[in-house]
Amino acid sequence: MLKTSLCLIAVAVSTNTLADENNKNEYASEQLEHVIVSGSRISESIDEVPASITVINQQQIQQHLKVSSELGSLLAQMVPGLAPDTGSSSNSGQTLRGRAPLIMIDGVPQSTPLRNGSLGIKTLDASAIARIEVIKGATSIYGNGASGGIINYITKQARSDGKPEGEISISSRFSAVKLAESGGGRISAAVNGKIDKLSYLLTASYEENGVQRDAQGDILGLQYGLSDSETQNYFTKLSYDFDDEKQLQFSYNFYSSQQKTDLGDITGDGNIGEKTYAIHVPKELQKQGKPQGPDGNVNITLKYVDYALFENTQMTLDLYKQDIENVFFFSTNLANLDEGYTGGQSVIKSEKQGARATFNSQFDFESVAATLIYGIDALNDKTSQPLVDGRVWVPEMDMESVAGFLQTKWVINDDIIVKAGVRNESIDLSVSDYQTLKLCRTPSQCSVPLSVRGDTINYDATTYNAGIKYNLTDAFSPFFSYSQGSDISDIGRLLRAATVDDIALIQTQASIIDNYEIGFTSQFENVRFEFALYRSTSELGTSNEFNEVTGVYEPVRAPQEIWGYEGLVNYTINQDLKLSATYSYVEGKNTEADEYLGAKQISPPKATANLTWQTNEKLSLAMSFLYVGDRKRFDKNAQGQYSGDQGPVSSYNTFNLSGQYNVNARWSGYFGIENLFNSDYYPARAQSYTYGGYNIKGLGTTATLGAKYQF
Repeated sequence: MLKTSLCLIAVAVSTNTLADENNKNEYASEQLEHVIVSGSRISESIDEVPASITVINQQQIQQHLKVSSELGSLLAQMVPGLAPDTGSSSNSGQTLRGRAPLIMIDGVPQSTPLRNGSLGIKTLDASAIARIEVIKGATSIYGNGASGGIINYITKQARSDGKPEGEISISSRFSAVKLAESGGGRISAAVNGKIDKLSYLLTASYEENGVQRDAQGDILGLQYGLSDSETQNYFTKLSYDFDDEKQLQFSYNFYSSQQKTDLGDITGDGNIGEKTYAIHVPKELQKQGKPQGPDGNVNITLKYVDYALFENTQMTLDLYKQDIENVFFFSTNLANLDEGYTGGQSVIKSEKQGARATFNSQFDFESVAATLIYGIDALNDKTSQPLVDGRVWVPEMDMESVAGFLQTKWVINDDIIVKAGVRNESIDLSVSDYQTLKLCRTPSQCSVPLSVRGDTINYDATTYNAGIKYNLTDAFSPFFSYSQGSDISDIGRLLRAATVDDIALIQTQASIIDNYEIGFTSQFENVRFEFALYRSTSELGTSNEFNEVTGVYEPVRAPQEIWGYEGLVNYTINQDLKLSATYSYVEGKNTEADEYLGAKQISPPKATANLTWQTNEKLSLAMSFLYVGDRKRFDKNAQGQYSGDQGPVSSYNTFNLSGQYNVNARWSGYFGIENLFNSDYYPARAQSYTYGGYNIKGLGTTATLGAKYQF
């Protein structure tokens, strides 16, 4: 339940009165579907981008917030090509087209690519987000870590020109299967306004979950769990307009989401169909260690924009700083029985400082409009993964990166768009001497610690991209694109599993990803289709292999090929009734061994549908559907069990329902029901991951009731 301190917390975001929002919803939705910011680092029409892009607009975000505040769930529902939701705080296995996406807030990286802990999706509360832009396919336009594409959270702007405007929202969430201990609450608020040349936006949210229950009423297992979690987010954006052409903007984001529980797990075995669930246990059997989750992550950004540096040139200067501390669960796999450690708990620590200068010059010729985007990026990223008890698992990696880039766009006769770009990046990665950990699964099954000599590794990569789109007619606009990404992500996983005594001998080479895509969009009077085929290759992909002797999962560098297709249809049945549906399929192989890739990268087929109905001026309803198909590519091992991330996935589906009733221009009430028909299932990751504690069932029917006040 919400603590009494909640009355001191400010809340979610709104920038218009309710009446204004209702009048503008349809217009805003249409406009957002045709604008993209992050694709080439400037604002441009989505119709001029030769690539697959998904934009989740404000209306869609608000609809999903009624059901769940989890961004992983929202993205899985709305983005074809993104793997299904994990049902947890971790996005491990939730890849984009089989590779890791780079998570960003307003273009500032939130992921920790040097040691990817798969917690990047939970970095900002949904109430502070204006829209989400998803660019699919490998890209290097923002540097390291975007082998699968980009997920960019675009935050809200102050929109009031006069007195302060804002919104306060409060809600309660509980299990409809078994109410006991499941009650939780959320409060969010925002205010925005303008004083002379200064615009301000302040948002805050606070949420407490009770226990989460599956379709049988049992408490979900605690590994990356959301039961008894406490989440708080404070976001501030200040903008000062020197004149109509020059603006200085400052933003601050604080995010914390941790599980604070007195429960303990009863660990099951997925190979024999036993689920992992939580119960009340004596203190010595409760979840050990510090609360898991992001522990007060901070982002600070300063941006200066001159919209008319020269007659045809815009300049944007960015400075950003980030401190991340993501705490993981206590694991007996981190035991060192010789030294008395029965387990351990790791923390990914990352400090980033960056500067970027981006210039945008536009030229108009007789039948050609040319845009040149060019600039330079500099980044210092210090990332490590120590254990809470003081042992070092992944030593500090100190990365210095400088990159220059040029992106060009040529619009010919208003309907042929040609894009081409290049980025050259120079990276120095320094690691001091270190020793790998001795880890024991049993007294007789231990890894061998090794002293490794550190060094500075140099990476120099030039990557290219090119694409063409022909807006032949509204009914058929084909495109083709080729893009490269240079990826040195998860070097930390390679270092901690070193089997040689010199860092120069570890396979830390960068992976160059080549991404090919062909597709089209079709817009008819009431229907829009999107379809794309893609293929990506990399000569040094990274996957896991279980070492039966040491009991440790070791990274394997080998060539990979990933391919798939996806489609989307939006159908405006009438002014008040709209339907959207998606389908996506992805597959991948280690081409050297001719073996299928596991579930850490490749997800099963996925289909979604979303129906919205504005029944009248006061009442609106929304229904969403998720279907996850089968993927059964692997055989059992010699012991008759599935291992690693190779468990078979059986299909399942879920429905969500939400609605809002506008009492008047200021007050409204809303409800949301997750897993409406109480489907009893294991999420795809829970089926495919055979690691201990992951075989946790999906959330049973869970209801949300809330109210909003706008001023």
